[in-house]
Amino acid sequence: MLPRTEKLNQWTSEKKCLKLVESLNRKHFTAVYCATAGDAAQYILAHAAAAQNVGFGGSLSVADLELTADLAGQGKEILNHGFPNLSPEQRQEIMRRQQTCDLFLTGTNAATLDGCLVNIDGNGNRVAAMIYGPAKVIVVVGRNKIVEGGISDAIRRIKEKSAPPNAMRLNKQTPCAVSGFCSDCDSPQRICHVTTIIDSKPTLTDMHVLVVNEDMGL
Repeated sequence: MLPRTEKLNQWTSEKKCLKLVESLNRKHFTAVYCATAGDAAQYILAHAAAAQNVGFGGSLSVADLELTADLAGQGKEILNHGFPNLSPEQRQEIMRRQQTCDLFLTGTNAATLDGCLVNIDGNGNRVAAMIYGPAKVIVVVGRNKIVEGGISDAIRRIKEKSAPPNAMRLNKQTPCAVSGFCSDCDSPQRICHVTTIIDSKPTLTDMHVLVVNEDMGL
């Protein structure tokens, strides 16, 4: 049994997740509330049934669902540029193929309660595939990614909470990878080159957004 405080926090988080789902559906996304990460994983596996290949955008939220083995076991081709021992040329080829894959899986850096998905990328391959190209896109949004303010609050969240640990994880030579704080640097290895705001569902993209009542990713 959950402690009382945790139960109350869970209840508050659920209300916030449901509010985001309502906003996203109003903006023509296919948005679904998932009580647990396991529910999100089952949703993805069900919607991957018709896909011959599945692209992974480098999201920790998706990686934590540990879907690769199940999808590969179903005979899917896995397009993941994060696999070890790939040459730079192989990584580039995989990222290009993700732009036209049958199913693209990714997280989002932040989501506003009124239904905007906000992301910052280094290369832009992830956000490009989110917006247009794949037959279907599924975005996993943990409750920790939800911001109650507007776009500026979403960007602040990314710069403060996502970018520094991601730069460190990717072994980037940036000030934030050392200090843990964004300094709006001009390092050639910075991972904050491309900022996108998806205000509503892109016209030609079948985009599903799973809002999960668990902390997921950075």
